[in-house]
Amino acid sequence: MVDLKILNPFSNFNIGVGVIGNALLLLAICVVILGLIGWIIYWRISSKQYKYIIPLYKSINGVNLRQAVYHAKNVPISKAGDSLWYVKELKKYIAPATKTDAPNSFPHEEREDGEWINFEIESVNEKQKKAGVRFIQQDMRTQRVATGQILEQRLINKTFWEKYKDMIIHLLFYVIVTLLMIVTFWMWGDIVEKIGALMGNIQSIMEAINNLECVGTKEVGVIPAISFIFFNKFRRRSSKK
Repeated sequence: MVDLKILNPFSNFNIGVGVIGNALLLLAICVVILGLIGWIIYWRISSKQYKYIIPLYKSINGVNLRQAVYHAKNVPISKAGDSLWYVKELKKYIAPATKTDAPNSFPHEEREDGEWINFEIESVNEKQKKAGVRFIQQDMRTQRVATGQILEQRLINKTFWEKYKDMIIHLLFYVIVTLLMIVTFWMWGDIVEKIGALMGNIQSIMEAINNLECVGTKEVGVIPAISFIFFNKFRRRSSKK
């Protein structure tokens, strides 16, 4: 029979604080996870509702300067199709805007009395055409030609380092990284073999130490190096006698 406990990832949950402590901690984890999921769902729904972007401008010394960017959603107020916009950041209602400068972006200007006015950005080209401004003037054309020649000479007369320094730096970087990788992979086999041999020697030494037992005056399992030292000392004493 299939054990259904394998389907429960928390069946073996135990951190050593007792049954009640484990249950409370598990409950807290579940609450945090559910809260995070709920917040993500709310954020997604809210971001879709507040889809209207309102850049707010204010006239300072005759120049419109952007003060902030707000988000609004459409709120129906009657069955006849009337609605208002609710601005989330300021918690205020405004009339729906119609003049836009980008998809779902409706610029507003704040008047001196605090009222928000939806406006559109005028075309400078159209204003000049209506005013009868001549777009091509001889002095402007001469200045533009001279500026183009100066820039062309500046770009053409670049030194070798100015032209190719970025390419050379990138090439050197890739060459150095490639060489380091080649050396690392080439030496990896030797490194692994040396580590294995070192681990084998350490294991042999540990086994020899574990086998070192002394029973009375008889020594059993003595490390060969230690036995050799004791044998040399005994031979020197015998020769002196």
